[in-house]
Amino acid sequence: MIRTELEYFFAALRFFTRLPVPAWVGHSEEQLNHATRYFPLIGWLVGAIGAGVTWLAAQGLPLSLAVLLGMAATLLATGAFHEDGFADSCDGFGGGWDKAQVMRIMKDSRIGSYGAIGMGVLLLCKWTALAELGPQLIVSALLAGHAISRAAAATLIFSLDYVRDEDGKSKPLAVRLGKGEMLLVLALGLLPLALLPWQQALQGVLAVLIATLWMARYTLRRIGGYTGDVLGATQQLAEVAFYLGLLCAFS
Repeated sequence: MIRTELEYFFAALRFFTRLPVPAWVGHSEEQLNHATRYFPLIGWLVGAIGAGVTWLAAQGLPLSLAVLLGMAATLLATGAFHEDGFADSCDGFGGGWDKAQVMRIMKDSRIGSYGAIGMGVLLLCKWTALAELGPQLIVSALLAGHAISRAAAATLIFSLDYVRDEDGKSKPLAVRLGKGEMLLVLALGLLPLALLPWQQALQGVLAVLIATLWMARYTLRRIGGYTGDVLGATQQLAEVAFYLGLLCAFS
């Protein structure tokens, strides 16, 4: 039982990041089909990497530069996995008129003008929001933001249909989460909120909820469900929304 769950966790780590996993884990479709339950836990690790680099860099550099280095560390850790999905989604939804065209554009590995502009705005929003949070909240915000945003993306797997017929790198995500797995996802995604003042945490959660519901409704209307790129876009939008929600307490 414990070994099986560890295999699922390490399968998630290998799928969602570029971090090394033990050789004994092996590789199977069964592992990948159950790996999504640990999506928020991967957020803990990625958030910890970003928070650690940001904190260390802030000891000798301005906070704005420390935040930039922390963001770079998370991009290296994940291989820009979710950012790539966001860029592809921007290109697909921005340039496609119908479902078939949207899906075809999203599948194209090349980045277009919508994707480039979207990525620029997204990263700038994330960098500015984190720098504005200040040194008191930034570590906790990174840990909580990476976790809850991945839980937000997982809600689409629970509630919507996977709309690509062909196999691809995100095909394992087509397996819909069960109620027990979804409860685990939510617990892991919400637990780091305890590190934050409850008022800010609540505002962050509400911002994530709004962003996730909007993304779910939009993608359901445009293509009838989700793809791997949509999940990446949802994670990124929810993460930025969380940081913006925290900042609303100081306006």
